[in-house]
Amino acid sequence: MKKSRGRTGRKRRRKHVQSFVDGVNCSSKLEYIKLKKWLKDRGFEDSYLRPAQFWDTGRGLMTTKALQAGDLIISLPEKCLLTTGTVLHSCLGEYITKWKPPVSPLIALCTFLIAEKHAGEKSLWKPYLDVLPKTYTCPVYLEHDVVSLLPEPLRKKAQEQRTTVHELYVSSKAFFSSLQPLFAENTGTIFNYSALEWAWCTINTRTIYMKHSQRECFSLEPDVYALAPYLDLLNHSPNVQVKTAFNEQTRNYEIRTNSQCKKYEEVFICYGPHDNQRLLLEYGFVAMNNPHSSVYVSSDTLLKYFPPLDKQRNAKISILKDHDFLENLTFGWDGPSWRLLTALKLLSLGADEFTCWRRTLLGDVISARNEQQTLNIAAKICSFLTEETQHVLLQISQLKRNKENLKKHLALAEALRLEDLKILQKSAEILCNLNTATT
Repeated sequence: MKKSRGRTGRKRRRKHVQSFVDGVNCSSKLEYIKLKKWLKDRGFEDSYLRPAQFWDTGRGLMTTKALQAGDLIISLPEKCLLTTGTVLHSCLGEYITKWKPPVSPLIALCTFLIAEKHAGEKSLWKPYLDVLPKTYTCPVYLEHDVVSLLPEPLRKKAQEQRTTVHELYVSSKAFFSSLQPLFAENTGTIFNYSALEWAWCTINTRTIYMKHSQRECFSLEPDVYALAPYLDLLNHSPNVQVKTAFNEQTRNYEIRTNSQCKKYEEVFICYGPHDNQRLLLEYGFVAMNNPHSSVYVSSDTLLKYFPPLDKQRNAKISILKDHDFLENLTFGWDGPSWRLLTALKLLSLGADEFTCWRRTLLGDVISARNEQQTLNIAAKICSFLTEETQHVLLQISQLKRNKENLKKHLALAEALRLEDLKILQKSAEILCNLNTATT
């Protein structure tokens, strides 16, 4: 009997080790022990989620029991959430209330994070601050060399993001100075640009949506942020569905899964049906095989395939502009989007077909020639974008060899471009089949 029990024990141990191959349990790390104790003191019941390090997604939460659709993943008490209410109840409250013009809820939260981080051991939020990332991979943090390798629409949005954070910093300097009585050190040193950049990214990438009633001490920007310790360790997957809501009865923020999850696997939530450009812009990561991903066609790329001597060219461009058909033109996993094909059809209208432009926007077939030209130009654009993507991937691989310090950021640009390449190759295949069917 003893022998048999020993064999079973060995088998069980082997299975347990195998289960942790994808993720290494980090529960015994001091920072997580302190965070769990801090949460428990605020009424958080220890769940079956454990912090873990995963090879593909990095830090996340694994489950120690199998989950079924409808199961509660996490229930976080209101006391654990960091909101503008938290900020107003701190020593910053009276300064925010007095300041005119009122600061935004976003700046109030940024100020609190910077102040608490500066307080170090004295901060009541230290166990949470200790597990927050020290740096981020949103475009605002990326080097110019890396931003220049991103697709054109994302490059533009990345620049806008940098401008937003910079303007926020400049417009908040006077408010930061008003806090001087609270600090022995100069506020200019504490609330510097890199501190605001870090706080802004923390809020932008990690907050949950939670609507709060409008307060007079804040500007009119929506107050919809809440930082949720521990819960914010859950990573995104486009392939899961969850229900999230603040339970007014229990005063807990709850997440329920609509998907199954095996024991010892990573538990995911979905941040929304975002494509990879949006995920990189807002959260600083890329999801592989993302069903929502698209490759965007800029209006410049679109128009270079149409002769400038076309007498109706300007009229066609005006129509596309007026009906919002020069933006969000994409290739996806299912080929060129309806919007892209419609824009191409309108630009391909012959002089004798131009009066039919309204029918084109409604999706009507105008002529066999128009349909064929549309597919031909779609294939040319797809081919051009494929070559451009391959060229950028070559640049990235060269930079990875020469710039060791940019390796992590370059890997992000590479992942995005590789996903784009897969989408364009799939689209080329679909267009080839459509062309074969119409000839």
